[in-house]
This record gives sequence, structure tokens and C-alpha cells, in this order.
Amino acid sequence: MTTKIKVGDTVRVIAGADKNNEGKVLSVDRKNNRVVVEGVHMIKKHTKPSMANQNGGIVEQEAPIDLSNVMLLVDGKTTRVGFKVEDGKKVRIAKITGEKID
Repeated sequence: MTTKIKVGDTVRVIAGADKNNEGKVLSVDRKNNRVVVEGVHMIKKHTKPSMANQNGGIVEQEAPIDLSNVMLLVDGKTTRVGFKVEDGKKVRIAKITGEKID
């Protein structure tokens, strides 16, 4: 199944504790329908000292949120995403304006 949100897209959270926050998509997990959005759903993680982090301690990082809780932003407005075949290729279309996203 194709995902309507891709890495690098700007999205707005439409439900949950971080509602109305915006950010860039860092990763998409298609199997579990989850996305990680920059600066949204921050959690504190306790880490052991390692070669990468000599001191260890408490690190704040983004946690995945459900794909249904985010919506794509096009020109500052949230929009649904549709698909269209142009020149034999499938492209994403913003429903609000009807223009290509990619």
C-alpha cells in the first residue's frame, strides 16, 4: 500500500497532545503506520554510556506517532492527498489545490 506522507514532507499534527504543531517528517514506518516528526512527541530516554555518548544520561528525542494523526501541509494549509497518473507515473496531488506535490 502506498503511503501518502513521505520523508521530508512538512506536516501538521491534527490530533493528540501535540495538536497544531508542525514539523518535517524524519522517518516513516509503513508496516506499523507510524511517522516520526521533527520536534513533535518528545520523550525522555535514559541511555547508558557508550562510545557515541560518553556520559550517558537522559536524552530527549522524538517518538513515533500514528500516521492518521498528521496531515500534509501545502502552502501553509492542511490538505488531503490523492494520486494521479501523468506520463505513465503515479504522482501525488493536493486535494485542496489540485496541483502536483512532487
